[in-house]
Amino acid sequence: MPGATPSTIRIFLADGLPEGVRVVTKSNWTGTAVVCSRAQYPQVRARPEFASPGVYVLNGPGDGVLPLVYVGEAEVPRKRLDKHLADSDFWNELVLFVSSDESLNKAHLRYLEASLIGLAQQAKRASLENNTAPALPPLSEADRADAEGFLGDMLVIYPLLDVRAFEIPSAAGSASAELFPELFLKGSGAEAKGRETTSGFLVMAGAQGRNTTVPSLAAYPLVLRLREQLLANGILVETDGRLVLTQDYEFSAPSTAAAVLMGRTADGRKEWKDGQGRNLKEIAKAALRP
Repeated sequence: MPGATPSTIRIFLADGLPEGVRVVTKSNWTGTAVVCSRAQYPQVRARPEFASPGVYVLNGPGDGVLPLVYVGEAEVPRKRLDKHLADSDFWNELVLFVSSDESLNKAHLRYLEASLIGLAQQAKRASLENNTAPALPPLSEADRADAEGFLGDMLVIYPLLDVRAFEIPSAAGSASAELFPELFLKGSGAEAKGRETTSGFLVMAGAQGRNTTVPSLAAYPLVLRLREQLLANGILVETDGRLVLTQDYEFSAPSTAAAVLMGRTADGRKEWKDGQGRNLKEIAKAALRP
């Protein structure tokens, strides 16, 4: 991300297993994250972090192609999470952030919760289980700076835990703009600009796509469901008989992006081309030449 500085992030496997409980810390930061599955929570809840003021995210698969997340805060997370365990069945993973020196107060927690919900609403990379979107609480200049600093480090760590609900892809100022060339998609009623990223394929706002799909796409239900979800979330809108992308959006792969926009199966490595007409396969081969 722009302005990023090198740092060391340590992931401690508390029970020695990669799929087990993880404790995450970052150099020169007081924050600590605890990650566990729903099944592990009853045993993990006795850890001291669950008695410290914190912000948590519950992750679940949802009923579509986008994950389902819930963002919450509590001065004693254990009490709130016990209730989620009893009353909510959508989630299968928990990520809790606390401060090791317990410097987060209630106002900080509310600010972090509201900020994360706002980011998730903008990114639209997950469905939100939260019924309301709280407003940012009033904070002093110093408290706001502390909360923003803590949030910034959280946002560095979330992707390492495969939590991408709060990432807002943008072509402007992205590190991908320096690493990967701009690519173009044309044909089958689609016209778009995009580029590869370190985590997927970014398509720029304003891209146009076909507003119908070919019958054979029924064999790829995930593409159809993604189109439907993007339309339902307002990321794709129908305008003058075409679909228009309303914001920069990162797809999982160039083929997924091409198929959604073209309304048919597509090999993104062949469909996306640079300004010289070379497709992604040709660009990759050229890059490997001595």
